Amino acid sequence: MVPLHSTVIDEGRRPPGVAEATDDRGVPDVTTVALSASPRSDFGKGAARRTRREGNTPAVIYGGDVDLLHISINTHELDLALRKPRVVLSLSVDGRTVLTKPRDVQRDPVKRTLEHIDLVVITSDEAQQRSDMADAIQTATAAAEAAGMDAASAVQALEEAVAAGEDPTAAAGHAVEDAEHKAEEYAEANKAEAAAEAAAEASAEGKSAE
Repeated sequence: MVPLHSTVIDEGRRPPGVAEATDDRGVPDVTTVALSASPRSDFGKGAARRTRREGNTPAVIYGGDVDLLHISINTHELDLALRKPRVVLSLSVDGRTVLTKPRDVQRDPVKRTLEHIDLVVITSDEAQQRSDMADAIQTATAAAEAAGMDAASAVQALEEAVAAGEDPTAAAGHAVEDAEHKAEEYAEANKAEAAAEAAAEASAEGKSAE
């Protein structure tokens, strides 16, 4: 029997074969996809095969304050969602919504079809952190664009600062300060260039008058 191919998706990593998605400014996208899920009460290889034949993928949800929950998700919709980098799955299960992130994705090694997926609950603290990070990225992007800087580079610097332990809000503040400093440098450079051009023109006019 050929073993399943299992891909572990760590925080901040993209699944293999998925390119970094960016908007038209080169800023990385974060996508939340809403999906419906159904609880599962039948377990084992036979039950899993039946679930897959019905067009669904067996899955488990764990983490946070949620008890281990066995569910099934429409395979086509799930596969489309997993093609998006940094994806968050908002799952509707039994009338409640659970925010999750992919952790372990198992695929058939030959057909590459989905076999099983582990989903980790995003806690309220983590959801707040993600919200703060999204706000910080928006702030850094706006400041960079106003200063005529590359937005993607500003976001990358912010993400590196946060990864090193800096608070997202503080990192955004530093990004704004850096952008303002760069804007001042650009303005001074433009003034100096304009003054040099004016001096050159005046010198040329003086020589022609002679």
